[in-house]
Amino acid sequence: MAVSVIVPAVNEERHVASAVVSAWDGGADEVIVVDGGSHDRTCQRAVEAGAQLVVSPPGRAVQQNHGAGEATGDVVLFLHADCLLPADAAARAEQALGDSRVVGGAFRQRIDADGWVYRLLEHGNAWRARWRQVPYGDQGLFVRRESFEAVGGFPVVPLMDDVMLSRALRRLGRLEFLEGPLVVNARRWEKQGVVRQTLRNWFLLAAWRCGVSLDRLAGFYRRHDS
Repeated sequence: MAVSVIVPAVNEERHVASAVVSAWDGGADEVIVVDGGSHDRTCQRAVEAGAQLVVSPPGRAVQQNHGAGEATGDVVLFLHADCLLPADAAARAEQALGDSRVVGGAFRQRIDADGWVYRLLEHGNAWRARWRQVPYGDQGLFVRRESFEAVGGFPVVPLMDDVMLSRALRRLGRLEFLEGPLVVNARRWEKQGVVRQTLRNWFLLAAWRCGVSLDRLAGFYRRHDS
Protein backbone atom coordinates (compact mmCIF):
# COMPACT_ATOMS: atom_id res chain seq x y z
CA MET A 1 0.00 0.00 0.00
CA ALA A 2 1.76 3.18 -1.20
CA VAL A 3 1.23 6.43 0.71
CA SER A 4 1.32 9.82 -1.03
CA VAL A 5 1.66 12.87 1.21
CA ILE A 6 0.07 16.07 -0.12
CA VAL A 7 1.26 19.41 1.32
CA PRO A 8 -0.72 22.52 0.29
CA ALA A 9 1.31 25.70 0.67
CA VAL A 10 1.26 29.44 0.07
CA ASN A 11 4.19 31.55 1.28
CA GLU A 12 5.46 28.85 3.64
CA GLU A 13 9.20 29.14 3.03
CA ARG A 14 9.91 28.94 6.78
CA HIS A 15 8.04 25.67 7.31
CA VAL A 16 7.55 23.70 4.11
CA ALA A 17 10.95 21.99 4.02
CA SER A 18 10.48 20.64 7.54
CA ALA A 19 7.05 19.32 6.61
CA VAL A 20 8.47 17.58 3.54
CA VAL A 21 11.35 16.05 5.50
CA SER A 22 8.93 14.79 8.16
CA ALA A 23 6.86 13.14 5.42
CA TRP A 24 9.89 11.32 4.04
CA ASP A 25 10.99 10.36 7.55
CA GLY A 26 7.44 9.19 8.18
CA GLY A 27 7.72 6.61 5.42
CA ALA A 28 5.96 8.38 2.54
CA ASP A 29 6.37 6.83 -0.89
CA GLU A 30 5.70 10.18 -2.55
CA VAL A 31 5.61 13.78 -1.31
CA ILE A 32 3.82 16.43 -3.36
CA VAL A 33 3.85 20.12 -2.45
CA VAL A 34 1.00 21.99 -4.11
CA ASP A 35 1.82 25.68 -4.34
CA GLY A 36 -1.07 28.10 -4.58
CA GLY A 37 0.81 31.19 -5.75
CA SER A 38 3.64 31.84 -3.31
CA HIS A 39 5.69 35.03 -3.59
CA ASP A 40 8.54 33.77 -1.43
CA ARG A 41 10.90 30.78 -1.70
CA THR A 42 8.31 28.12 -0.86
CA CYS A 43 8.72 26.32 -4.19
CA GLN A 44 12.51 26.35 -3.95
CA ARG A 45 12.47 25.03 -0.38
CA ALA A 46 10.03 22.27 -1.30
CA VAL A 47 12.12 21.04 -4.22
CA GLU A 48 15.34 21.22 -2.21
CA ALA A 49 13.70 18.99 0.43
CA GLY A 50 12.88 16.41 -2.23
CA ALA A 51 9.22 17.07 -2.93
CA GLN A 52 7.48 16.94 -6.27
CA LEU A 53 6.21 20.45 -6.96
CA VAL A 54 2.76 21.04 -8.41
CA VAL A 55 1.30 24.49 -9.12
CA SER A 56 -2.40 25.05 -8.55
CA PRO A 57 -4.93 27.85 -8.29
CA PRO A 58 -5.10 29.10 -4.68
CA GLY A 59 -7.40 27.68 -2.05
CA ARG A 60 -6.58 24.83 0.30
CA ALA A 61 -9.34 22.52 -0.94
CA VAL A 62 -8.46 23.22 -4.58
CA GLN A 63 -4.76 22.64 -3.91
CA GLN A 64 -5.33 19.41 -2.01
CA ASN A 65 -7.64 18.03 -4.69
CA HIS A 66 -5.08 19.00 -7.32
CA GLY A 67 -2.34 17.21 -5.41
CA ALA A 68 -4.46 14.10 -4.95
CA GLY A 69 -5.07 14.08 -8.70
CA GLU A 70 -1.32 14.01 -9.31
CA ALA A 71 -0.60 11.41 -6.62
CA THR A 72 0.08 7.77 -7.47
CA GLY A 73 -0.38 6.20 -4.03
CA ASP A 74 -3.19 3.96 -2.81
CA VAL A 75 -3.48 6.26 0.22
CA VAL A 76 -3.43 10.06 0.23
CA LEU A 77 -2.37 11.84 3.41
CA PHE A 78 -2.87 15.59 3.70
CA LEU A 79 -0.29 17.48 5.74
CA HIS A 80 -0.44 21.20 6.43
CA ALA A 81 2.82 22.99 5.71
CA ASP A 82 3.34 23.99 9.36
CA CYS A 83 2.86 20.44 10.68
CA LEU A 84 5.27 17.53 11.14
CA LEU A 85 4.32 13.88 10.74
CA PRO A 86 5.36 11.26 13.30
CA ALA A 87 8.25 9.03 12.25
CA ASP A 88 6.09 5.95 11.59
CA ALA A 89 3.10 7.75 10.09
CA ALA A 90 2.84 5.84 6.82
CA ALA A 91 3.21 2.42 8.43
CA ARG A 92 0.58 3.22 11.03
CA ALA A 93 -1.84 4.53 8.44
CA GLU A 94 -1.33 1.37 6.38
CA GLN A 95 -1.90 -0.78 9.47
CA ALA A 96 -5.14 1.04 10.28
CA LEU A 97 -6.35 0.64 6.70
CA GLY A 98 -5.67 -3.09 6.91
CA ASP A 99 -9.16 -3.22 8.41
CA SER A 100 -11.54 -3.05 5.45
CA ARG A 101 -14.09 -1.18 7.58
CA VAL A 102 -11.68 1.75 7.95
CA VAL A 103 -11.69 4.31 5.13
CA GLY A 104 -9.26 6.79 6.65
CA GLY A 105 -8.15 8.51 9.81
CA ALA A 106 -5.95 11.13 11.44
CA PHE A 107 -3.35 11.64 14.17
CA ARG A 108 -3.31 13.01 17.69
CA GLN A 109 -1.77 16.49 17.77
CA ARG A 110 1.06 17.90 19.80
CA ILE A 111 0.98 21.71 19.67
CA ASP A 112 4.50 23.08 19.61
CA ALA A 113 4.19 25.30 22.69
CA ASP A 114 4.40 24.97 26.45
CA GLY A 115 1.51 25.52 28.84
CA TRP A 116 -1.43 23.62 30.26
CA VAL A 117 -3.88 25.43 28.00
CA TYR A 118 -2.27 23.83 24.93
CA ARG A 119 -2.44 20.38 26.52
CA LEU A 120 -6.13 20.96 27.23
CA LEU A 121 -6.67 22.00 23.63
CA GLU A 122 -4.91 18.86 22.40
CA HIS A 123 -7.21 16.69 24.52
CA GLY A 124 -10.28 18.48 23.21
CA ASN A 125 -9.18 18.03 19.62
CA ALA A 126 -8.42 14.36 20.27
CA TRP A 127 -11.88 13.80 21.76
CA ARG A 128 -13.54 15.41 18.74
CA ALA A 129 -11.55 13.34 16.27
CA ARG A 130 -11.90 10.04 18.10
CA TRP A 131 -15.44 10.07 19.43
CA ARG A 132 -17.22 12.38 17.02
CA GLN A 133 -15.26 11.07 14.04
CA VAL A 134 -14.55 14.59 12.75
CA PRO A 135 -10.80 15.13 12.38
CA TYR A 136 -9.68 18.53 11.10
CA GLY A 137 -7.21 19.17 8.32
CA ASP A 138 -4.34 19.95 10.70
CA GLN A 139 -4.47 16.42 12.12
CA GLY A 140 -2.89 14.69 9.13
CA LEU A 141 -6.04 13.33 7.53
CA PHE A 142 -5.37 10.17 5.50
CA VAL A 143 -7.81 8.27 3.31
CA ARG A 144 -7.96 5.46 0.80
CA ARG A 145 -7.73 6.91 -2.69
CA GLU A 146 -10.90 5.16 -3.85
CA SER A 147 -12.84 6.51 -0.86
CA PHE A 148 -11.52 10.03 -1.45
CA GLU A 149 -12.59 9.85 -5.08
CA ALA A 150 -15.95 8.29 -4.18
CA VAL A 151 -16.95 11.34 -2.12
CA GLY A 152 -15.61 13.79 -4.70
CA GLY A 153 -12.57 14.92 -2.72
CA PHE A 154 -12.57 18.09 -0.65
CA PRO A 155 -15.59 20.27 -1.35
CA VAL A 156 -14.40 23.56 -2.84
CA VAL A 157 -15.77 25.92 -0.21
CA PRO A 158 -14.14 28.84 1.66
CA LEU A 159 -14.37 27.14 5.08
CA MET A 160 -15.24 23.76 6.62
CA ASP A 161 -13.89 21.68 3.73
CA ASP A 162 -12.13 19.34 6.17
CA VAL A 163 -15.25 18.91 8.31
CA MET A 164 -17.39 18.25 5.25
CA LEU A 165 -14.93 15.69 3.92
CA SER A 166 -14.79 13.89 7.28
CA ARG A 167 -18.57 13.71 7.40
CA ALA A 168 -18.75 12.36 3.86
CA LEU A 169 -16.13 9.70 4.61
CA ARG A 170 -17.99 8.61 7.73
CA ARG A 171 -20.84 7.49 5.51
CA LEU A 172 -18.48 5.06 3.80
CA GLY A 173 -16.82 3.58 6.87
CA ARG A 174 -14.90 4.27 10.04
CA LEU A 175 -12.19 6.85 10.64
CA GLU A 176 -9.34 5.59 12.79
CA PHE A 177 -7.63 7.97 15.23
CA LEU A 178 -3.92 7.27 15.72
CA GLU A 179 -1.84 8.43 18.66
CA GLY A 180 0.91 10.20 16.71
CA PRO A 181 1.86 12.78 17.78
CA LEU A 182 1.64 15.03 14.77
CA VAL A 183 3.40 18.27 15.71
CA VAL A 184 1.44 21.43 14.95
CA ASN A 185 2.96 24.90 14.88
CA ALA A 186 1.33 27.09 17.53
CA ARG A 187 1.48 30.27 15.45
CA ARG A 188 -2.26 30.80 14.97
CA TRP A 189 -2.99 30.37 18.68
CA GLU A 190 -0.08 32.63 19.57
CA LYS A 191 -1.29 35.23 17.08
CA GLN A 192 -4.94 35.24 18.15
CA GLY A 193 -4.68 33.95 21.70
CA VAL A 194 -5.79 30.44 22.61
CA VAL A 195 -9.17 31.41 24.03
CA ARG A 196 -10.03 33.80 21.20
CA GLN A 197 -8.96 31.35 18.49
CA THR A 198 -10.87 28.47 20.09
CA LEU A 199 -14.04 30.48 20.64
CA ARG A 200 -13.91 31.75 17.07
CA ASN A 201 -13.62 28.19 15.76
CA TRP A 202 -16.58 27.09 17.89
CA PHE A 203 -18.63 30.06 16.72
CA LEU A 204 -17.92 29.37 13.05
CA LEU A 205 -18.84 25.70 13.38
CA ALA A 206 -22.02 26.42 15.35
CA ALA A 207 -23.10 29.15 12.93
CA TRP A 208 -22.53 26.86 9.96
CA ARG A 209 -24.59 24.11 11.58
CA CYS A 210 -27.36 26.66 12.13
CA GLY A 211 -27.43 27.42 8.43
CA VAL A 212 -25.28 30.55 8.08
CA SER A 213 -23.71 30.58 4.61
CA LEU A 214 -20.05 29.70 4.27
CA ASP A 215 -19.41 32.85 2.22
CA ARG A 216 -20.71 34.99 5.07
CA LEU A 217 -18.66 33.04 7.63
CA ALA A 218 -15.56 33.37 5.46
CA GLY A 219 -16.02 37.14 5.49
CA PHE A 220 -16.24 37.06 9.28
CA TYR A 221 -13.10 34.91 9.42
CA ARG A 222 -11.11 37.32 7.25
CA ARG A 223 -12.20 40.36 9.26
CA HIS A 224 -11.13 38.76 12.52
CA ASP A 225 -7.91 37.15 11.33
CA SER A 226 -5.64 39.91 12.52
